[in-house]
Amino acid sequence: MDPFIQRAARIDILAQYSYYLDQGVPVVAQRFLAAVHRAVDEAVAMPHAGAPRRTVNPLLAGLRTWPAKGFREHRVYYLVRHDRPTVVRVLHDKRDTAAILRGQRIEGAPEFG
Repeated sequence: MDPFIQRAARIDILAQYSYYLDQGVPVVAQRFLAAVHRAVDEAVAMPHAGAPRRTVNPLLAGLRTWPAKGFREHRVYYLVRHDRPTVVRVLHDKRDTAAILRGQRIEGAPEFG
């Protein structure tokens, strides 16, 4: 099943991609996109292999992370419920991920649960 990429995750990806473009390194921007796509594909193929991530947000119970290879500080945060993988965010480890995830909503949460 194809993963659902939440709007917040798409914004994360585009922001990082744009950052690399603004820095004048379009090759790195393309590599970043490829690494994130690969990480999502790998997480979907082996959904329970990702590292569990604790959060106080009950909407994110069962949250896992998968690294974007080649961008070791970027992680794909995802959930799998009812066999539907959902990419919640794509965040850099230096960000305050606990605070970001604390307030994170899930698109389609009523039917997601």
